[in-house]
Amino acid sequence: MKVIIIGGGQVGAYIANLLLSNKCTVKILENRAAVLGKLKNELPPDVILAGSGTDPKFLEAAGINEADVVVAVTGADETNLVVATLAKMEYNVPRVIARVNNPKNAWLFNAGMGVDVGVNQADLIAHLVVSEMDLKNMMTLLKINDGNYSIVQICVDAQSPAASKAVKDLLMPANALLITIIRGMETIVPNGDTIIQGNDNILALTNESNQKQVYDIFGKCVI
Repeated sequence: MKVIIIGGGQVGAYIANLLLSNKCTVKILENRAAVLGKLKNELPPDVILAGSGTDPKFLEAAGINEADVVVAVTGADETNLVVATLAKMEYNVPRVIARVNNPKNAWLFNAGMGVDVGVNQADLIAHLVVSEMDLKNMMTLLKINDGNYSIVQICVDAQSPAASKAVKDLLMPANALLITIIRGMETIVPNGDTIIQGNDNILALTNESNQKQVYDIFGKCVI
C-alpha cells in the first residue's frame, strides 16, 4: 500500500513509523525546517519530502498519482481540507483521511470536501471516556465498515448472567456474533453447545447499536 502523509508532527511521524513497520510504502510531506530536522532522526531519509502538502508540485513528487491513501494530519484544519479536496478531486486518491483539530469544523470534513474519514480527536476522546464509564469490560479492537460494525473483546464477569450457560441459550442480538472464546491458554471456536465460563475473554462482532446489549449479556448480573 502506498500512503502519503501530510504533516510531520508527532501524529504524522507516529503514523509513518507504524505504516513502515507494516511494510507500507510511505512518503511524509512537511515544510517546517525544525520539524524536518526531527523527522530526519526518526524516519529513513527516502520517506521524508520537504514541501507543502497543498502544492500539487510536491504532491506529485511524493507520488500522489499512485497513492492508495492520503492522510492529512497537520495542525491546521484549512490545510487538511485543501489537501483532502486536491487528493480526491484532482488525483482520485481512493481513500482520504483528514484530522479535525477544531471540533466546530467537523461538519466540513465530508465527502463533498474529499474526506472519506474525518478523525475528530475531541470526539474520539469523548467516546473513549463514555465507553470506559459504560462498558468497563468491553474493548473495541477493530472498526469495520466505516465504524458501523466492530470486533470487540469482552471479559465475562464471574457473576454474569451468561456464565455457565450454553451459547445457544444466550439472547444474542440479531446483528451480533461470537467469534472466539479465549480461556486461559485455550482458544475455542464456539458453537451452540459451548458453555460460557466466568473470566472467559470473548471476541465478538457487533454493530454499534448493539454493543450495550452485548455487554449486558456478559457483564455483571445486577440484582
